[in-house]
Amino acid sequence: MSARTANRGGAKKVDVAIIGAGPAGLTAGYLLAKQGKSVAIIEKDETYVGGISRTVEHEGYRFDIGGHRFFSKSQQVVDLWNEILPDDFIQRPRMSRIYYEGKFYSYPLRAFEALWNLGVLRSTACMVSYLRYKLFPKKDVKSFEDWTVNQFGHKLYSIFFKTYTEKVWGMPCNTMSADWAAQRIKGLSLWGAVTDGLKRSLGLNKKPNDGQAVKTLLETFRYPRLGPGMMWETARDKIIAMGGEVIMGHELENLASDGKGGWRMSARGPDGLTVIEAEHAISSAPMRQLARSIQPLPQTTLDASNLKYRDFLTVALMIRSEDLFPDNWIYIHDDKVKVGRVQNFRSWSPEMVPDEDVACVGLEYFCFEGDGLWSMSDDDLVALATKEMDILGLVDPAKVFGGAVVRQEKAYPVYDEDYAANVEKVRTELEEKFPTLHLVGRNGMHRYNNQDHAMMTAMLTVENILAGERIYDTWCVNEDAEYHEAGDEGAEKRIADRREAITPDQAAALNSLRGVPERIAAEPDTDAQDKRDAA
Repeated sequence: MSARTANRGGAKKVDVAIIGAGPAGLTAGYLLAKQGKSVAIIEKDETYVGGISRTVEHEGYRFDIGGHRFFSKSQQVVDLWNEILPDDFIQRPRMSRIYYEGKFYSYPLRAFEALWNLGVLRSTACMVSYLRYKLFPKKDVKSFEDWTVNQFGHKLYSIFFKTYTEKVWGMPCNTMSADWAAQRIKGLSLWGAVTDGLKRSLGLNKKPNDGQAVKTLLETFRYPRLGPGMMWETARDKIIAMGGEVIMGHELENLASDGKGGWRMSARGPDGLTVIEAEHAISSAPMRQLARSIQPLPQTTLDASNLKYRDFLTVALMIRSEDLFPDNWIYIHDDKVKVGRVQNFRSWSPEMVPDEDVACVGLEYFCFEGDGLWSMSDDDLVALATKEMDILGLVDPAKVFGGAVVRQEKAYPVYDEDYAANVEKVRTELEEKFPTLHLVGRNGMHRYNNQDHAMMTAMLTVENILAGERIYDTWCVNEDAEYHEAGDEGAEKRIADRREAITPDQAAALNSLRGVPERIAAEPDTDAQDKRDAA
């Protein structure tokens, strides 16, 4: 128990109780502790913090669960990363490709390259299909399939989007919300990329043919030398050093309102029940789980119960070989195998792999908790991964000498047809009834945020708590943000610096690019507050 955590009647008494020690929960805990607030964080995992951003170690080999590039347009996020981990970032080359029918394609797609690799007949069919849907697009766009077909034509959709997307989500593309496609495949102009490629081939355009008309994708990114878990393990240690608590191996059992705006949280661990009383509660737990745990039970618990999650597992293979490929990861668009993506851990950081003569790769399998893949033994999964790397022609099975399996439950909130309505109902009730309960992060808000967006929801939540009122709408974070790491790092701050010089209409337009919300209500017009807003 920390020096600033009081025990009253067997309960720990803190200013803020936090559920989950992932990027959002640890960001909130760190910033609150810096402001002198007492915090207690519960984490279900017995060993690792960081959630899906953790780094798992096995016999000296380190595995990044999901792959995490440290890039953000928010200067606040970049500054916080540098503050927590000032001396351990390295600069790494960025490379991702798609594997399809034995050939590699750049990711994001470079349309001219893709059409060239596909050959004359298939490329012609792709362009005819593309023009058909540009001239006669689907009118009622509801699903991922509708949106993507309108953007690229049915032929390119079936080659480069359908197989992989259905592997990831375990559901047909025509049942997935168009919101998903609009958020994750934004900004690629097929016709612009083709004409750019033709000009380039004729020497008329010297710009990089990156498949994006305006934006340029990052060629390098920063990365902690021992993996993303290094960031969150350091954040945990700093929270504890400031007097906070991070209680491992404890899962939320009950979160009860005390009727006065505060909370009494019960968490079950190996030694029994831990009870924490707090003025505020921050939750990055899956919204479905949280709704079932709140007392009194929300009326929208049934809506929350309809929210779905996709799980996945990583099978790491140790291979007697030099590095197999330079990519950070490769997307596998091939229905002959179950694997969806292959990571090369040395390409993330050389220090992730202790032996220079060994390649270490991670095969990612998307599944549902309890299904056939999830329930397979570790040995069978290692055998499956070895076989599939052989089928793809990427590894000689005789060179594989070891393996490990890491399972990650509730890795992705599912964007089905009803998710938005269900989330909105739960959010509205909780905000109206419980103003001191704050939802943050990917699963807490049931939004497929990147790491920096999850952190930003926590950073703005801390501002709300410190102000004593809801001055920021955290649900605006990443509402209209683009997935790919395009543009300049920290660009949001520069936009904010220009805010006073632009019109309200311009400010509204820029806000959709910033991914960081404006305040809900105007603050007192003081110089100090203006500086704080700009930061």
